[in-house]
Amino acid sequence: MEERGAQTGIKVIIVGAGFAGLTAAIECYRKGHDVLVLESFPQLKPLGDVISFGPNAGRIMARWGKGSIDAKLYPICHHNKELNFYKYDGDFIISQPVYPWNKEAPSVNGHRGEIHEVIFRHAQDIGIEIRLGCRVLEYVEESTRAGVVVDGETIWGDVVVGCDGVRSKARELVLGYVDKPKSSGYAIYRAWMDSKPLLDDPLTKHLVDNGDTHTGWLGPDVHFLAASVKNGTSFSWVYTHRDDADIEESWSFPGKIADALKVIEGWDPVCRRIVELTDSCVDWKLVYRDPLPTWVSKEARTCLAGDAAHPFLPTSIQGASQAMEDGVVLATCLQLGGKANVPTAVRAYEKIRYARCRRAQLLGEETRDMWHKADFDKIKENPSSILLKRDDWLFLFDVEKDAYERYTDVVKELEGDV
Repeated sequence: MEERGAQTGIKVIIVGAGFAGLTAAIECYRKGHDVLVLESFPQLKPLGDVISFGPNAGRIMARWGKGSIDAKLYPICHHNKELNFYKYDGDFIISQPVYPWNKEAPSVNGHRGEIHEVIFRHAQDIGIEIRLGCRVLEYVEESTRAGVVVDGETIWGDVVVGCDGVRSKARELVLGYVDKPKSSGYAIYRAWMDSKPLLDDPLTKHLVDNGDTHTGWLGPDVHFLAASVKNGTSFSWVYTHRDDADIEESWSFPGKIADALKVIEGWDPVCRRIVELTDSCVDWKLVYRDPLPTWVSKEARTCLAGDAAHPFLPTSIQGASQAMEDGVVLATCLQLGGKANVPTAVRAYEKIRYARCRRAQLLGEETRDMWHKADFDKIKENPSSILLKRDDWLFLFDVEKDAYERYTDVVKELEGDV
């Protein structure tokens, strides 16, 4: 069901079964490593709302299961033709066609929980051990091994990968201090719902009765994105706005529709009606942090991946994609380095990933500022100035091929031979 390379004897312990952790697990399995995944949640639940993966991540998934994963994802994903932009008052700005579809590297956009379940089940089906209800309380490391403490037991491996999110415990071992997330100054109201209320309302019917659509409204320090999914039967909306709440209190909790409507007072009636027809939403405080000085521990037996290493703003539309790229590169470096050279392989993983990942992060900040500080007089003269950037360096990238090609030179650089 999954092609696998020669066994390397490297035991990889992965903490966290989100997209970063599952990708690292599947890729480590494919490249011959022994894998154990530890997840704190006691059971799998299809949580969340919309999530987007660029073609650079779609290429990774398309290789899994000899194409079977791509076949399972296609029916539950978003298949729109364009993204239509409007000014907050309802004036049309421009349409942006979707990035050209490529069977070998498709975009994958849909419900986070549904996509996650497909990948989670695939990992289980190919024999990866995933232990649920395992909360890692401590990370430990020696020069020849790394481990985690769960329920008083220390589990050892050759390398530990902290895919434990923005509030990562692994980060403490890697950095040697507690690095608390900080507020980005923004928050998101977000919701996922059945499309029927929108279909029954003349103001919003056009958003759902012709298959999948994608619509965006831009306003002063706010942007609102709405999408119909699965042939218009499901609907998701998210909007980012200024918010300086203390993230130490909470970072994701039930939102109030009345509060969400206050932020878009005076906006396009279509946009407001979407929110009015929503039963419930989530208020998600966007946490952020400055780039970490390193993703790798002193002994290079523990490393970070995904949000634990590099939280992304949603406007990058690359957070989950870059988390998947992390998993591919780490697994590849371990395969090429071998069991005797795990620390070198782990350092090479960081070296290969760091600059590309940071460049993608900055793209999210650039897009947010482009939309939130929009000068609509200038936009009227040049509507294309607000289009999403979909550069080839980001979307057409084959991260696995790149890691195979660069590994030897990166190792030489790390060892001072260049």
